[in-house]
Amino acid sequence: MLRQVSEIKGSVRNASQRCQPRRRLKAIWLGSMLAFVGLSVDITALMAKAAAPHRLPDEVLLLINTNSPTSWRIGRDYAAKRRVDNILYLGCQDSAKRRSEETISLAAYRQLIENPARAYLRQHTNISFLVLTKGIPLRIRGSAYGSCDEHSREPAAIRGHPSVDSTLAAMDYTNLPGTLTMDITGSGAVGLAYSNRYWLAKEPFSHTKFGGYLVTRLDGYTEAQALALTERALAAEQTPPGGAVLLDVQPQFGLGKPAQEPASFTNCTILRESAWDTYNADMQNANDLLGQRHLPAELDCLPEFVGGRTNLAGYFSWGSNDARYQAAAYQSLTFAAGSIADTAVSTSARTFLPTEGGQSLLADLLAHGLTCGKGYVDEPLLQANASPSVLMERYTSGYTMAESFYAASRLVGWEDVIIGDPLCAPYR
Repeated sequence: MLRQVSEIKGSVRNASQRCQPRRRLKAIWLGSMLAFVGLSVDITALMAKAAAPHRLPDEVLLLINTNSPTSWRIGRDYAAKRRVDNILYLGCQDSAKRRSEETISLAAYRQLIENPARAYLRQHTNISFLVLTKGIPLRIRGSAYGSCDEHSREPAAIRGHPSVDSTLAAMDYTNLPGTLTMDITGSGAVGLAYSNRYWLAKEPFSHTKFGGYLVTRLDGYTEAQALALTERALAAEQTPPGGAVLLDVQPQFGLGKPAQEPASFTNCTILRESAWDTYNADMQNANDLLGQRHLPAELDCLPEFVGGRTNLAGYFSWGSNDARYQAAAYQSLTFAAGSIADTAVSTSARTFLPTEGGQSLLADLLAHGLTCGKGYVDEPLLQANASPSVLMERYTSGYTMAESFYAASRLVGWEDVIIGDPLCAPYR
């Protein structure tokens, strides 16, 4: 996905009619608004009806790698601050040391990570969220699921490279009625994934109803950056982010048809990547949604890549796939506590260790204050990106960031990595 910008051709038509550039909307507090116009409304009852339910620490299972001092310190810090008692101690390779340790073999993954997790979860049926810590490997080598190069000569049963996180999210999917396996081809990759059973859900997640788990990770370039994610989540629950959500459309890719997005899968075979204008269209939907909720948003439809924004509450863009991408502009963005983001970049979560070259990384945004983000360890196709409109609708309705990201994501058992405290819910 999204590795060859030169492959995209075509012109933008009627852009001014469908996409208003740099439109900003200021927040208006509902209570003050109603008081101003003199309406007699039971605000408490109204908010209680609309609010998403509070998720509890005992619904969280925290995974700590005892072979990684970094994982240990991050895990113990999270357990103390979120009062999490469900802790599973693993003993696997330490991915916080070097990039080669970020990939684990399928056999080692099953023995050292999945099997212990399954055993724990059989005895604790109330768990909905799994939290991984820096030091637990990122991706699996030798799986039937996940993507690989379309020219790979390896047998289909061992050629995939899914993320550890998304593989854990799909645990027990094969045993559930109605589970759909997606055969995926496009953007130079082939692979298998599961259709996410929680996609577009408008209710709280539970393992009992939907199967699988909502898996997130506390990670970053450094231990300090991973530790900061919990601090930011807690701070945002006291003071929700007040900055704008930046939606950086690239009009050279086309603006699409917002009314048709986000589209769901119509069959179990994907033969090509979605047209790039669909992501632009969904960013327009997200902007409209935020406007209706009187939350600050900036929809930028000019060709230049946007930088220099501070205190962002959210961020969606093409990252380094933007035809006018500027690394300095990307690095100039800063974020508020409680912020949330995704970029249409194939390998934005390929590593969480300092590196040079390649596509833009989610870790760069985390280093600049982002609280919650989504990335991909290998080629996911555009279909795997979180829907900006669904994500922002759920998140600003009070759902946790984990529920919001998974409701907005079509696939599991794939390449996805979601970073941050799963309980983060600043709008509740």
